[in-house]
Amino acid sequence: MKIELNLTDGERFIIELRYPIIEDAESYFRILTEGKFEYYHATIPESVDLEREWIKRREYKRENNLEYNYSIIYNNDVVGGCNIRIFQESPHIGEIGYFIDRKLFNKGVASKAVKELERIAFEELGLIRLEIRMDPRNKASEKVAIKCGFELEGLLRKVMEFNGMYFDNILYSKVK
Repeated sequence: MKIELNLTDGERFIIELRYPIIEDAESYFRILTEGKFEYYHATIPESVDLEREWIKRREYKRENNLEYNYSIIYNNDVVGGCNIRIFQESPHIGEIGYFIDRKLFNKGVASKAVKELERIAFEELGLIRLEIRMDPRNKASEKVAIKCGFELEGLLRKVMEFNGMYFDNILYSKVK
């Protein structure tokens, strides 16, 4: 899936979403460990080998309608990742997640990726509701949700466990 971006300075470039491949592991590892994602409460990989194992499990997740992961590609380089996780207890609901290389922050890459995930979720997967959850301090992620037309639903207190600590999330959603 190719997506064209028109930047505010008039520059145009194309990003692509594709399923992750083993060779993406080094880029994922670099982006996630060097990125200093202060409010990203997901597992930061401990090694490239563990990231490779994570990528290998993605095919099983897709085949079993659990999760659809994508690498974000720009100029043949992996510049981020995104996904749709299907709620197993409510399979009409999906949660969107994303991370972008800091070098491409504020260029519209995350917003374009989220819009494409929305299209996939509603048109290809038949979902009815999408959610984006984030730490309330993560203003960049909140900006993406608002820009993509998601609506604030509220605060989920102590909903995210990470490294033995519990964190609040704010919940944004969009319904088909």
